[in-house]
Amino acid sequence: MANVRILTDRARLYRTLRSAHLERAHELPPAAILFRIKRYDFHEELATGLVLVQAHPVRAAWLLARSSITTLEIGEPLMLSSVWASTLAISALRLRALIGGSRASIVCYALENADPFERQLDIRARLRRGLNGIAARFVWRQTDRIVFGTDAARVTYRTALPEPARDAASVVIPALPAACACIADGDPEMNRVVFLGAFAQRKGLPSLLAAWPLVTKALPEARLTVIGKGALENQARQAVANDPTIELVIDPPRSEIHRQLRRASVLALPSQPTATWREQVGLPIVEGLAHGCSIVTTTETGLASWLNAHGHEVVAPGCTPQLLADAMVRAVQDPRPAVEDLPAIDGRLAADAWLFVGA
Repeated sequence: MANVRILTDRARLYRTLRSAHLERAHELPPAAILFRIKRYDFHEELATGLVLVQAHPVRAAWLLARSSITTLEIGEPLMLSSVWASTLAISALRLRALIGGSRASIVCYALENADPFERQLDIRARLRRGLNGIAARFVWRQTDRIVFGTDAARVTYRTALPEPARDAASVVIPALPAACACIADGDPEMNRVVFLGAFAQRKGLPSLLAAWPLVTKALPEARLTVIGKGALENQARQAVANDPTIELVIDPPRSEIHRQLRRASVLALPSQPTATWREQVGLPIVEGLAHGCSIVTTTETGLASWLNAHGHEVVAPGCTPQLLADAMVRAVQDPRPAVEDLPAIDGRLAADAWLFVGA
């Protein structure tokens, strides 16, 4: 980890850092990455060659104030868990400009598709939300360039926040992947479904396991691979012990995740909303598409309309096990040639090129 003055002219400010961020960073022009927390899926070997600085928001702001960066990517304004870190970072850069430094451009990539200010909360939480709202509006008004990763995110921001005080430039670039370079090495099993992600209620693992016996009743040859880790690991292990059609892969390296995705024909991620969370896109969905998988998910993802329009299976959250099972059966029996629908350039890379144009 770097622990020195930031010498690059670009920087990215993340609350949490995960392997997908590291993989993408290797494909992008050099930029320092300041972050606070490593995600559960952070693989150290991917950090080699990158400028990473793990820092509390106050220290991150201090490092930015002393830097010569010209463009800073912040967390999106409606990500309230990181909005104060963004506020501190922007304030530090604006102070730098006031005392004779150059003015840095502030850019962001926005995926939030649920208005956090509409949630029903108790009095204390409403007060905290009000303070967060002040910070979110400050960050929003200071942002120079915005890419929305989904149409749902664009609509959410129009509702949740006023128009920026200045003429910020914005565009929608769908958060769709290009086909993974490793897909040519694949030999998919036409009856294999994969779940990839945190073993958590919100990612829909209990819903999937409840529906699976109905899938194998209709398709005895169907097989399920459950990949990830999390609080519901014991539930996943119990399912494997009771059903020989299910296999479990706990916290594998990235190479194994790619192999398992090449092996599957369907990826299922039946995300379920909580009081404070809604699936923005779903990285497993993006990775499944990149590896040629048909997708089974819920209307929670911001990609729901695109998936629906391109023949994937989208069900309502909280639907019955039978409805979810029927969707998986249809996906197995009629797989989509997903890679043919994907852009030539990964949507996040295209967004980055637009955000940092001229930087």
